[in-house]
Amino acid sequence: MPLLTRIRGPRDLDRLSLEELDQLAEEIRTFLVGAVSKTGGHLGPNLGVVELTIALHRVFDSPKDKVLFDTGHQAYVHKLLTGRQDFSKLRSKGGLSGYPSRAESEHDIIENSHASTVLGWADGLAKANELLERDSHVVAVIGDGALTGGMAWEALNNIADAKDRPLVIVVNDNERSYSPTIGGLANHLATLRTTDGYEKFLTRTREVLERTPVVGKPLYETLHGAKKGLKDFIAPQGMFEDLGLKYVGPIDGHNIEALESALARAKRFGGPVIVHCITEKGRGYKPAEQDEADRFHGIGPIHPDTGLPIKAAAASWTSVFGDEMVKLGHERKDIVGITAAMLHPVGLKKFAEAFPNRIYDVGIAEQHGAVSAAGLATGGLHPVFAVYATFLNRAFDQVLMDVALHKCGVTFVLDRAGVTGDDGASHNGMWDMSMLQVVPGIRIAAPRDAEQLRAQLREAVEVDDAPTVVRYSKGVVGPAVPAVGKVGGMDVLRKADAPVPDVLLVSVGALAPMCLEIADLLKKQGISTTVVDPRWVKPVDEALAPLAEQHRVVVTVEDNSRVGGVGSAVAQALRDAGVDVPLRDFGVPPRFLDHASRKEVMAEIGLTAPDIARQVTGLVAKLDGLPHSPLRSNGGTSADGTAAARAVDSVESARD
Repeated sequence: MPLLTRIRGPRDLDRLSLEELDQLAEEIRTFLVGAVSKTGGHLGPNLGVVELTIALHRVFDSPKDKVLFDTGHQAYVHKLLTGRQDFSKLRSKGGLSGYPSRAESEHDIIENSHASTVLGWADGLAKANELLERDSHVVAVIGDGALTGGMAWEALNNIADAKDRPLVIVVNDNERSYSPTIGGLANHLATLRTTDGYEKFLTRTREVLERTPVVGKPLYETLHGAKKGLKDFIAPQGMFEDLGLKYVGPIDGHNIEALESALARAKRFGGPVIVHCITEKGRGYKPAEQDEADRFHGIGPIHPDTGLPIKAAAASWTSVFGDEMVKLGHERKDIVGITAAMLHPVGLKKFAEAFPNRIYDVGIAEQHGAVSAAGLATGGLHPVFAVYATFLNRAFDQVLMDVALHKCGVTFVLDRAGVTGDDGASHNGMWDMSMLQVVPGIRIAAPRDAEQLRAQLREAVEVDDAPTVVRYSKGVVGPAVPAVGKVGGMDVLRKADAPVPDVLLVSVGALAPMCLEIADLLKKQGISTTVVDPRWVKPVDEALAPLAEQHRVVVTVEDNSRVGGVGSAVAQALRDAGVDVPLRDFGVPPRFLDHASRKEVMAEIGLTAPDIARQVTGLVAKLDGLPHSPLRSNGGTSADGTAAARAVDSVESARD
């Protein structure tokens, strides 16, 4: 029987010998490659922490002891060791989350998969233990990449202030976040990795001196007493110890015996301790080890033997942006790129290769990246800061007070905006258009297809006196959606075929094909619809209010929170213009969404063509004075009755 099948909880590890633990580590790697190659997910990070996770659960008693993972994409091994071994639906609806999840297990403490937060959590939990006189421990696992984030150092400053408050910080040092870790901290850790550690030096010295008669032992004790000076000379870990943190390491992160010894010493210390572990991302799987880009950080379904994708990659929104950035870079010498430790994922790799002196990777430090962009703009350049939409949340104050207040020409490119699905609640980019609505002067573009992305990126970088935003979805870019006309700065995608049109449908970004489908469904009910794409959703186009006045109903559809989003901005613009037309806004409800495919999430929240068409049909029926009863509603009230019911049934049939 494989050892892994006998592990139902962390204490099952206690019965295994070191030889069996090594066998278990190999079984786990084999399992991960087989399982994740089928579903996709974070493979490389988990292959790198197998022995480390085994050692953590051998030394500490979860869930009494709180084992916390920063970001959480390296927690698959933790899941396996805490009784969750069905990976058949990993990151799919009804299956395991790709990150720690409180709903799954009492062993999962935090599930916010944004980086650099774990030390703040650990500080608070350790303080709670102290005040409530608990004898449990707090262990925080953080990568060297996440240590580039400012929040981590703010927390370290507080943690170090309590010399007798137990807290173990495990630095999982694999030289990478997504891509290789950069910056001064990375250089410091590299020095520690490549220098013989103090403990190794001291061991060798002791062996020599213990064989030296008379003076050997006293001399060794003298040297040991001078260990701080020796440490700074032999290995420069003084940066941590100067903060008041005990430092242990570097430790071979793939040697279970060495890891257990180091962690046990840290556990006994009684104060804050850093255990520095050297690991190899993608270890044990040759395709990952040979992948210089990101060591298979995140993958789709692959052939397990070769590591090659099951399906050929189609053109993505990210690749369209990346190619256009290279063209812009050749045309304009003032354009520079900024990334927050995600050069490959946000599509700036080609730009970096073409213009190596015009790309800045700030590490996992979105706040700093935004302020640095303001400085670059003030210095006469035009920075393009490419970041996942969900991660711009972290830099809101800097966008507001540093970029917008100072009228800096900075372009923020938001990848993976809207519902992303399988990465779960914290990775949906569903807040950006609400959050940024309150920023004075900012301009927000939501391209509907590749052609518009290229065009609107070019329009954005032409603005030099205000921040601009270009946001787009995750995944494959759809077919072109041509305009049939123009009203103001808005593209008309469908003209209503009636003297007094019923519905003005405002389509935001990549939802244009769905909005055209809604218009088709409404037409079958005799409801005439004009579909417009505003292109720039902030500020609201001045031509929108007069156009709305020519229709009976205004409907907005956006892949963003309904609270404070584009629909709210359009409603306010209509009120300000004195246009009294009923408006229904459709978008993402104000709640955290469980992991599932994007299609499944959109269906669950009612953001599909049949769902929206049904509600709009009910609303038009109500305006016509037809009797009605409630229909399923995502955002407003809808109606049903004899005629409306027939219309709804017809829409339902269309969906079927």
